Amino acid sequence: MVKRAMCHIRTAGFFLTILAAMSILSTPGASAQTAGSIEQNFAGSLTTMPADSLAVSGAFYVPVYSSVSMSAGRLRADFSVTLSVHNASESKPLVLKRIAYFDTSGKMVESYLKAPIALKPFSTIEVFIAATDVRGGTGANFVVDWAATGEIAEPAVEALMVGSVGAGLHQPGTADQDCRQELA
Repeated sequence: MVKRAMCHIRTAGFFLTILAAMSILSTPGASAQTAGSIEQNFAGSLTTMPADSLAVSGAFYVPVYSSVSMSAGRLRADFSVTLSVHNASESKPLVLKRIAYFDTSGKMVESYLKAPIALKPFSTIEVFIAATDVRGGTGANFVVDWAATGEIAEPAVEALMVGSVGAGLHQPGTADQDCRQELA
């Protein structure tokens, strides 16, 4: 029975090693999606800019969190962020004039459009920020400016944040002891 258990432990260790190697190889870089890549990554969602003047416009402010402080600031949860912008119109293009990412202090971190783009009806584009990119901080946000040639269904803008808990900035030893006490 001991030999059988050892075999299972080795097999599990080997399997976990393979999974760890695969996750390292497939892990994206620590930076946000590069400016201009929306045009490349979502070419199928885009159409030509309308020739008519843009008579209707609007803006969305979207709060997101690249990090959240927990346990009185001793722990930090870091999140990846996906911002999705949907053209909710069935028949008209939606022009996106600006997609900008700001940090907690209101400083622009990244601008994602070099020039305005037009989304096909019912199409979507996304901006992705990796969990390792914590430049936005606990008060990060996006601003999305949009326009259309006439009345249009209001676009849908969503943010999805996914992440895990890791050690925050703290004095050595104190948070670890406090966390063990809190978890006990």
